[in-house]
Amino acid sequence: MTTVADMIRARAGDPHLALWFEDRSWSYAEYVEASAVRAALLGELRRPGPFHVGVLLDNVPDFAMWLGAAALTGATIVGVNPTRRGAELARDVRHTEVQLLVTEPRHAPARAGLDLGLAADRVLDVESPEYAAALAAHAGAPLPEAAVTDDDPFLLLFTSGTSGTPKAVRCSHWRLALIGALAADMLGLTPRDVTYEAMPMFHSNALMAGWAPSLAAGAAVALRRRFSASAFLDDVRRCGATYFNYVGKPLAYILDTPPRPDDADNPLRLAFGNEAGERDLERFAARFGCEVIDAYGATEGGASIVRDPAGPPGALGPASAATTVLDPATAEECPPARFDADGRMLNPEQAIGEIVNKEGDVAFEGYWNNEEAEAQRRRLGYYWTGDLGYRDEQGYLYFAGRDYDWLRVDGENFAAAPVERILGRHPDVVVAAVYAVPDARAGDQVMAALQVRAGAIFDGAAFARFVDEQPDLGTKWTPRYVRVAADLPITETTKVLKRGLRGERWECADPVWWRDARSEPYRPFTAADAAARRDEFAAHGRLAALDGA
Repeated sequence: MTTVADMIRARAGDPHLALWFEDRSWSYAEYVEASAVRAALLGELRRPGPFHVGVLLDNVPDFAMWLGAAALTGATIVGVNPTRRGAELARDVRHTEVQLLVTEPRHAPARAGLDLGLAADRVLDVESPEYAAALAAHAGAPLPEAAVTDDDPFLLLFTSGTSGTPKAVRCSHWRLALIGALAADMLGLTPRDVTYEAMPMFHSNALMAGWAPSLAAGAAVALRRRFSASAFLDDVRRCGATYFNYVGKPLAYILDTPPRPDDADNPLRLAFGNEAGERDLERFAARFGCEVIDAYGATEGGASIVRDPAGPPGALGPASAATTVLDPATAEECPPARFDADGRMLNPEQAIGEIVNKEGDVAFEGYWNNEEAEAQRRRLGYYWTGDLGYRDEQGYLYFAGRDYDWLRVDGENFAAAPVERILGRHPDVVVAAVYAVPDARAGDQVMAALQVRAGAIFDGAAFARFVDEQPDLGTKWTPRYVRVAADLPITETTKVLKRGLRGERWECADPVWWRDARSEPYRPFTAADAAARRDEFAAHGRLAALDGA
């Protein structure tokens, strides 16, 4: 099978469970029938121009059914991020030339007053009587006869937008069908499995690690509107989930819930995703009695790395001749990282570069209407991930942050991710985000935002001792400012929104602690401290750096 349409058609008449949502379920036969009904409606509503259907829904059955409808008719699904607001949301819809928007009442306030470029009758409310009537008019519709090819576009998936304007990544039928088949085989999915889908379906992880592999294997998908750490275990037990896909920090948030003596008494056998902390992988597997596989990958598909269980802690996996670390200025391979006896990196400026797949340009299918960004990814015929990394002398690759995660302190360049991994060792830290804030004289200072466990009380002196005791913390890496929060701003895929944190700096609602010298403990950052910092910036002619950060 080379198209998602083939995958859908192969499930026609299949009595196995396909979808589970709250108190309802659908067999695959019923799912294909529901997709055919929506395909018929889609054919009726099609207009000239790009056959793009925007979906602004939570993880509800209609989302999966519209995926099926689009596959069968050759339409392209545009996953619209429901956390985007105002002009940003309107920009996403208009940029992708959506000709039809499928949504629900809970997202109506976000759309209110926006010019989406759509007439009222081009917005379908899945809870409205009009929508129900439109579907009823096509009840019993046969599978459409549209000729769908493997090169036809199936998805436009927005990148997370943590560093700037999200880009709409193209994904063809061939690519998603291949990913689904390969992942189903790697994960060992069968019709007896149930995939717990709590990651947002507008994002690549939910579709490429959850929905498509389940469809390929004939496994069921249990949908949850939105991820909830507190509801995770009860949901897994209630729907009999055997597999859970994730992206970002959900493992950390689940582990922050109060442990129960019977946590391991559950049907879950496997969790698969990316960007989890090394410590969280081990703790999650032990607490819930399952295997956890963490990998590196991007929505664009140009590079992927699966962790080697026998590899060193924190490593993404082994480098290869194709996937390596290059200096973005020279395209030369970066030398391996060297470490002292305490594990401190000795050559970060030379060793840290951009993770590049020299053969990944074929897998990357480009962005919608963004030639500049596409060219940036395709330089020299390679696929440049935009992610920082380094490799050790044994050839293992490590993630060092996004391409905007460089800090420069006292003339030394280093990346945020290694510092975040070190701070994450603290027993009270759920998530650590490290980013640059301006220095009064030149360059940057290090600021860390910490989400701490419920009930934890931040002790500035104790935290200073913890930081100073970490043997592999570089001499310039110590945070000068620490923001302590019960929650950090995150995307729908639980990635920390550093752009906002950097803009707020120490001028935020959360308590901020700081140390003026490494020999001092952290103490509360007061209004008087803020005024003194501003005077210091003014004295050195750096107010523009402060006000423009």
